[in-house]
Amino acid sequence: MLQFHRGRRLRATNELRALVRDTKALLYEDLIMPYFVVEASDLDLRKPVPSMPGQFQLGLKALEEQVERFYQLGLKAILLFGIPKEKDEMAKQAYAKDGIVQQACRRLKKRCPDLLIITDVCLCEYMSHGHCGILTPTGQVKNDETLPLLTETAVSQAQAGADIVAPSDMMDGRIQAIRAGLDAAGLINTPIISYAVKYASAFYGPFRDAAQSAPAKGDRKSYQMDPGNSREALLEAKADLDEGADGLIVKPGSPYSDILTKVRAACDVPIFSYQVSGEYAMIRAAGLNGWINEEQVILESLISLKRAGASGIITYFAEYLLEQKLVR
Repeated sequence: MLQFHRGRRLRATNELRALVRDTKALLYEDLIMPYFVVEASDLDLRKPVPSMPGQFQLGLKALEEQVERFYQLGLKAILLFGIPKEKDEMAKQAYAKDGIVQQACRRLKKRCPDLLIITDVCLCEYMSHGHCGILTPTGQVKNDETLPLLTETAVSQAQAGADIVAPSDMMDGRIQAIRAGLDAAGLINTPIISYAVKYASAFYGPFRDAAQSAPAKGDRKSYQMDPGNSREALLEAKADLDEGADGLIVKPGSPYSDILTKVRAACDVPIFSYQVSGEYAMIRAAGLNGWINEEQVILESLISLKRAGASGIITYFAEYLLEQKLVR
């Protein structure tokens, strides 16, 4: 008699499925919550982001209160994005000592001393033209001339209390420049977690509404990665590690889980996945319309990223998971 595989034997009950599960439940330590902090006269500002239901632009006081609330619920790490009052062609508010992210770091460290604060190191929110670097007269991004500004931004954020700096600009050589700058400032123990593998993705649309960072002209395809490329991801990851990165981010999340797995297999450092704004918006919209079981889709989407190799996940659903006690 021919024998066949009886996979159902280990699926019969909740207890059996839990016993043999490869990837266990989400943990508090897996989650990183992004926040958008706004330089505004109204420190209590809480402005909804229309394309990201449930997400807000927050004034400094509102940010403190929001973060502290979820810190008390078990939030371990956040990722900060700043929206300045004034922008210019040299992104001066990105590295100003009293810049909005720098202010937020100082205030949060006093209020939540054990919270891990990760700061996004990029210039797009601070540039009048919305690109991630200095522009030529014809609108091309100047790579090497941008590196000192990114370095100054990272150093100022770390001096203000950031535990980790996360460069997302995709300029070549920026990890080497930032590492040298941090070390020269005596910040040798500040880790760099690099957005090493960041694709030029349409899934970023709602984020650009939230961060007010859309380019005035053109796009970012000349410095972010082509979605059709896979092998290039490993080149970018290894280049950043060679330059001094301590961990790597793959972005977006679910549409690029194959890339996440490849980077995980090739690199023996912490690898993080960013479930980006477009992924969040699609799940939320479908959930609000009753088209899906939103809670189950959230959990499935995040466990899939953990299964694919993520050491941690940046997700706008972090607050929801904590509030609903869906993590361990």
